[in-house]
Amino acid sequence: MAAVAYAAWLAIGAFGRPYNFFDMKIYHGAVVWWASGHELYEFIAPGTTLGFTYPPFGGLVMLPMAQLPIGMAGMVNAFASIAALALVLAGLLRPIVDRLGWPLWFTVAVAVPLAVAIEPGRETLGYGQVNILLFALIMADLIGLRWRSRRGTHYAATDGPLLRFLYGGAWAGAGIGLATAVKLTPALFIAYLLITRQWRVAATAIGTTIGVTVATFAIVGDESRTYFGSVLWQTERVGAADMTPNQSLAGLLARLYDSIETPGLLWLAFSVLILALGLSRAASSRADGDELTAFTLVGLTANVISPISWTHHLVWVIPAIIVLADAAVRRREASRGIPQRTGQGPAFGGLSGVNGLRPPIWYPTLTGLRHGVAAIGLYLLFLISPIWPYEHQLPEMSHYQDGLFGALMENSLALALIVLVAALPWRPGAEPAFYGDRLARAVVVNNRR
Repeated sequence: MAAVAYAAWLAIGAFGRPYNFFDMKIYHGAVVWWASGHELYEFIAPGTTLGFTYPPFGGLVMLPMAQLPIGMAGMVNAFASIAALALVLAGLLRPIVDRLGWPLWFTVAVAVPLAVAIEPGRETLGYGQVNILLFALIMADLIGLRWRSRRGTHYAATDGPLLRFLYGGAWAGAGIGLATAVKLTPALFIAYLLITRQWRVAATAIGTTIGVTVATFAIVGDESRTYFGSVLWQTERVGAADMTPNQSLAGLLARLYDSIETPGLLWLAFSVLILALGLSRAASSRADGDELTAFTLVGLTANVISPISWTHHLVWVIPAIIVLADAAVRRREASRGIPQRTGQGPAFGGLSGVNGLRPPIWYPTLTGLRHGVAAIGLYLLFLISPIWPYEHQLPEMSHYQDGLFGALMENSLALALIVLVAALPWRPGAEPAFYGDRLARAVVVNNRR
């Protein structure tokens, strides 16, 4: 574990950028300004043109840090983010390590520094951003959906109404609702819940978002009216579309056109296409019993179609790497005739063959190879992050200054996201969350008999 943590630290120094809580300084300055009686959205950080861009509920959540020095606020955010990441990885990895017989917390202790070392992890911590915390809120709902689908087994026998409520997953959707109230892009998860007819979870998410936003209006009405009336539509507040760290589709198109602005109609057309592709693949993943991949596809789709997706927003590559690695292991196990116990039966990805085993094949070494290579390649891409040696900014320098290879490297993370939306595999029966699906519930009940 110590060796992995040290290697991660060296990698951050080698491939990361100088970090000094730059974004945290803006947030901290804004809430100090606000606490002293000024208007929140009038704040401009000294020496920049940047101000506070989150909804007013985000400002209320950050307001307590006005009592802390900037450095302390940044460290509190970093430690909270790492703790949240550890809990999320424990939840995501537990079904995998239980199947493989690995110790959970040792695996998590290795996985956390590996996740922190890659571009979205180190940028989030180094800049004092909130992306890991929002990621944790959304992933909490995924775990809630798991628990909800298991309600009626050992969780139903848990003593005490509080624990029954917790392990029953009745709160699933609240995390997405809170994340949407802090930052609007998680609203795509609500659309996913509606498309997949997870009505109660969607209602919880919508109710949480509306309730928190209305309560914020009641507390800070002036700031709420300012945000939703004008600030929300001022996209120039966050930076030019062609800036290298903007690895969304809009940034990709702006750089390919060597323009500060994104070609609007082209971006809209491709965004609709990618949105339809991402949500349809997510729905299919869920229908096949892999809710983790479904959530990952929705998060990646949001990264791609958002007008601005800075590299610290791209935390959804973390579960994508997990999915690819697990897909490789599952295929290799199946090729060797090792049982793949999903508990969902053939209708939801259960295995054929005698006693639930897939028959062995004659070339097990190559089985799963492409998924394993994809997982390693994706990790290395986001570890090395080759966009920075080819960072260019108009009008000072063309994005084609280093030729086509330089343009490819400058857009490499955005291209990887698009490929993942189109091609990330799901694992039938691996992460079922079938609440609300009568057919699936019937299959689960039959399998328990």
